[in-house]
Amino acid sequence: MAAITLPDNSVKELPDGSTVAQLAAAIGPGLAKAAIVGKVDGKLVDLSYPLVGSHAVSIITSKDADGLFVMRHSTAHVLAQALRRLYGATLQYTIGPVIDNGFFYDFEFPKDSKFSAEDLPKVEAEMAKIVAEKLPFSREEVALPAAKELLHSQSQRFKDEIIDELGESGEKSVSIYRQGEFTDLCRGPHLPDTGRIKAFKLLSVAGAYWRGDSNREQLTRIYGTAFFDDKQLAEHVNRLDEAKKRDHRVLGPQLGLFTIDEQVGQGLVLWKPKGAAVRIELQKFISEHLRRQGYKQVFTPHIGRLDLYKTSGHYPYYRESQFPPLIDREYFEALAKESCGCAELANRMEKGEIDGYLLKPMNCPHHIRIYASDPHSYRDLPVRLAEFGTVYRWEKSGELGGMTRVRGFTQDDAHLFCTEEQIPAEIRGCLELVKIVLGTLGMSEYRVRVGLRDPDSAKYVGEPEQWDKAEKACKDAASSLGVAFTLEPGEAAFYGPKIDFVVKDVIGREWQLGTVQVDYQLPKRFDLTYIGPDNKPHRPVMIHRAPFGSMERFIGVLIEHFAGAFPLWLAPVQVAILSISEKANDYAEKVSRRLEEAGLRTEIDLRSDRINAKVRDALTKKIPFIAVVGEKEAERDAVSIRPYHDVDGALKGDMSVEAFILAAMEKVQQKWHPTA
Repeated sequence: MAAITLPDNSVKELPDGSTVAQLAAAIGPGLAKAAIVGKVDGKLVDLSYPLVGSHAVSIITSKDADGLFVMRHSTAHVLAQALRRLYGATLQYTIGPVIDNGFFYDFEFPKDSKFSAEDLPKVEAEMAKIVAEKLPFSREEVALPAAKELLHSQSQRFKDEIIDELGESGEKSVSIYRQGEFTDLCRGPHLPDTGRIKAFKLLSVAGAYWRGDSNREQLTRIYGTAFFDDKQLAEHVNRLDEAKKRDHRVLGPQLGLFTIDEQVGQGLVLWKPKGAAVRIELQKFISEHLRRQGYKQVFTPHIGRLDLYKTSGHYPYYRESQFPPLIDREYFEALAKESCGCAELANRMEKGEIDGYLLKPMNCPHHIRIYASDPHSYRDLPVRLAEFGTVYRWEKSGELGGMTRVRGFTQDDAHLFCTEEQIPAEIRGCLELVKIVLGTLGMSEYRVRVGLRDPDSAKYVGEPEQWDKAEKACKDAASSLGVAFTLEPGEAAFYGPKIDFVVKDVIGREWQLGTVQVDYQLPKRFDLTYIGPDNKPHRPVMIHRAPFGSMERFIGVLIEHFAGAFPLWLAPVQVAILSISEKANDYAEKVSRRLEEAGLRTEIDLRSDRINAKVRDALTKKIPFIAVVGEKEAERDAVSIRPYHDVDGALKGDMSVEAFILAAMEKVQQKWHPTA
C-alpha cells in the first residue's frame, strides 16, 4: 500500500501504483473535479503520476499559485499547436516557459511567412478551437535517440541540442507530451486536458535569439497570459493598458525630461532641463536628511586604477558586467615593443594581468580609500560618507530599457564604517531614510525582503559568527519597520545580508528600490582599521545603502507611478502662466518674475492662440497649476488658478498673486502630493 501524508498531516492509504487523480477521487468528488496536478514531496506532477510507497502529497487546484503556473504552461503548448496548424509542419517551435504574469514561446516561422502583432487574433481563434476540443495532455517517457527520431518526424530540429545536453548530463530518457496531433519535448506537468484552459490572451510579438545568443538563429517570440476566469484576465489587460499609458520611455521624452541619443550611445541618459529639475529636487530633499543624520558628502572620479578593483574583487570576477579596461598608455607601448598579440592581450585582460584604469562599476572602493586616507579612533565611528556617484555597467543591447536599465547611472550611494556594536543602530538609521523617501512620495505600499545566507552554499565568505550578528541586526531592524517582511535564505550578497524594499506602484506593479547591505569583507580586503578603546587596531564593518538606488531607475519608476504628473514640490514646471491676450503679456511676465523670485518654477505662454488652446497644451504637459491672466486680473493684481489635481479651495479660482504664492509655497514646503 502507498501511505500518503496529506497537507493536514492525515495519512491515507491506497494500493501501490494508484495515481494522483485516484487519490483526489478518494478524498472527495469535488476535489477530483477541481484537481489540476499534484505536488509529491514538493515536486509538481501530472494527475496520472503513480504513487508507490510513502509520500507527502497535496492536490493542486485553480485556487493555488502552482495551478496558475501549470495552466499557463499548458496554454503555451496550445499556442504552439495553433501555430503549427496555421503555418504547417515547417514551423519550428523551440521553448515556451512561464514567466511573471504569463508565458512566451519562441518560433522560427517558414521563410515565406511573415508574422506580426496583427496576426495574433487569428492565432487566438485557433487556440480557442483547441481548447474547445478538450484534448488530453499525455506524458510519455522516451529514450533519447527515440525522442530525437520522434521530433524529426514532426520536422523539428531545435530540440536536438537540448536532448544532446541532457545526454551529456547523464540522462537516458526524456518526457514527451502530446495533445492531439501535437508533440513536444517538455518536463511538464500539464493540465488534464486543453478544456481546463479558461481565459487567455496573446499580448505582443518580439524578436529573440535561440538560447539567448545573438550569434544564433533569430526567432519570433510571442508573449501571452492566461487566468482561470475572464474577470482576472480583464483586470490584468486593463493594468497592461494603463502601464502603456504610463510608460516612462514615452512620457519622459514627451514631457521633455530626458532623451537617449544614438550618437551618444545606447543606455546613456541625457537629462534635459526639466528632468534635471526633478533630479535636483530629489537630491536636495535627501541631502537635508543626510545632514540631519550626520553624513558627509564626498566626490570621487569616474575612473580608478584597475588594481583598486582587483582588490575589491570587482575585476576580473564581474568582468562581463563592466566596460573593458582603459589600458595605461605606457604599458600598452611596452606590450607593443614585446610584440604582444591581440590573443595574448585578451588573455591578460581576462586574468586582470594588465595595468590601466576602469570606468567605475561601484562607488564603494573609492569611499574605502577616503576612509583609509586618515587614521580613525573608535571615537570617530561611525563614519558616514555619501555621494551622488555615477557608475558604469555593461548591459547587453537587448536588455536596455529607457531609464530603468542603462549603462551609466547615478546612485545616491553611501557607505558607513562602524563598529560591530553600532550595526543595529546604523541599519535602523538607513531604514528610516528609506521610509522617509517612500512616505514623502506617497509610495506607502511596500514590502521588505531580508536576504540571508544559505548555510549549504559555498558562495558566502566570512566567519559564521559575523554572519549571525549581521543577520540578527537586519531581522531586528526589519521587525521595527511595522510592515510585512520575508526572510529569504540564499538571497544575501556574498559578503553579507541585505534588506531590500519592494515598492508597489499605483497600478499594482512591484519595483525593487531602496537597499541596505552589511559587509564584513571589503574592510578585510582593504585592511581597514580603527584604534579601539584597548589602543589596538580593530576592523570596522561597512554598510552599503542607497534609498533611491539608481537616480535614473528611480525617476523612471516615478514617472510611471505619477503618470508624468509629479506632485507640486517635484514638478519640473510648477506653474504655467497663460495670457488671455497680447494686452496681458506684460502682466504675465511680471507674475512669472514674482513667482520665480518666491522659488516657484514657471513657464509662460504668450502665444496669440486662444486661451482654451493654451490651457489644453498646459494640461498635456501635466503642470500642477495653470495661472490665467488677462486685463481684469492685471487691474486686481490677481490670477485665475486652475489646478491639474484636485486640491482644497485655497488654491482654486480667482485669488491675489500674493495669496497664491503663499499657498503654493506652503504646499511645496509640506512636500504635498495629490494622494496625501
